Amino acid sequence: MSSRRDFQIWVDADAAPRAVKEIIFRAAKRLEIETILVANQRLTLPLNNPFVQAVRVTHGADVADQHIVEHAAEGDLVITADIPLASLLVARGVEVLDPRGERYTQENIGERLSIRDFMEGLRDSGVETGGPSAYGDRDKREFASALDRFLTARQAR
Repeated sequence: MSSRRDFQIWVDADAAPRAVKEIIFRAAKRLEIETILVANQRLTLPLNNPFVQAVRVTHGADVADQHIVEHAAEGDLVITADIPLASLLVARGVEVLDPRGERYTQENIGERLSIRDFMEGLRDSGVETGGPSAYGDRDKREFASALDRFLTARQAR
């Protein structure tokens, strides 16, 4: 593993789509960015990519999330669809992207958390709300574009 650069990429890997991980693996290798996948299951890592490692945490609610919160530092990038996790990270100065390319910020995380809580309340009361649409090619392109914008801005610093 290389020495720590000015930031690391953390991936909440239990639910990250394979396409997202592949995009991240290529970027990590190309730009030599230390990347850590965190999950409570065994992960397959890319061959010949010394910049990607996995951390396997014990099973349990939010154990992977807690590991990321404890180890991600201000300025790091975390990839997660978990809005409560994103909220904790944004408050600490950690950059957060979701797998569909949305960047969570101080300006939008409160609204996203409120919507998530509202939808959860509806589901808890028995209302069928459906879930997110299937992850598709457009989502993959949006994520790749958002990651590229983030990495380009970092390189310009």
